[in-house]
Amino acid sequence: MAGVFAVIYGMGSYALFLVTILYAIGFVGNLVVPKSIDTGAAGPLLESLIVNVLLLGLFAVQHSVMARQGFKRWWTRIVPKPVERSTYVLMSSLVLLLLYWQWRAMPEAVWTVRNPIMAGLLEAISWAGWGLLFLSTFMLSHFELFGLSQVFARLFGKELPAAQFHVPVLYRMVRHPIYLGFLLAFWATPTMTLGHLLFAVATTGYILIGIQLEERDLIAMFGDQYRRYRQQVGMLIPWPGRKPADSSTRPSSLQIHSVE
Repeated sequence: MAGVFAVIYGMGSYALFLVTILYAIGFVGNLVVPKSIDTGAAGPLLESLIVNVLLLGLFAVQHSVMARQGFKRWWTRIVPKPVERSTYVLMSSLVLLLLYWQWRAMPEAVWTVRNPIMAGLLEAISWAGWGLLFLSTFMLSHFELFGLSQVFARLFGKELPAAQFHVPVLYRMVRHPIYLGFLLAFWATPTMTLGHLLFAVATTGYILIGIQLEERDLIAMFGDQYRRYRQQVGMLIPWPGRKPADSSTRPSSLQIHSVE
């Protein structure tokens, strides 16, 4: 029964994640969803700024702290290990839903691209970012990354294989294609408002800090293997002329994205 409950819990957490990430596409792009980054009544600028910064800060703290190995060791004394990842996914989704709900519009335009070709190009780059994000998760182990593999392994009494130092094609080009996908999706827009700019700047700062924390964990886990990988592959931008990383010398799914 514990295994069945874990599967139901894991599938529910994953379903909520899918709703949350699909809403994120509409939220950032001002598409379809009832409330987006630039819609809703605009309040006083200072009040909106404070509320939005607090919401972004809450997500950054939750997302980073729960991903740390030290927190996981403590947390799994309370939460069964097979549902630890699902709980992380669930909490991240809930914090994001709170952000969508309470976000304050700051609609003043920072830039507006009126040329239809350039505007279309920016929108295409944003969609490419979302595509890169999803593709990158499946090039790792999508269902392990979001907790489903763990709960099904618990149900069938199996152990997940130990993490190995390898990943697929995109990770030979940049070390963090998922983060790169987010950056493209958040920054490529024909209309950049104050609210959107705040969101893009804050999430970029979080990503850069998160990468440092994540790679510290990876070095602690893989040592010189990961140090060599860092020398061979750029963090977010491909480095022409660098020796390409060998497919057998790359970090595996849960380790490489302990923050994401």
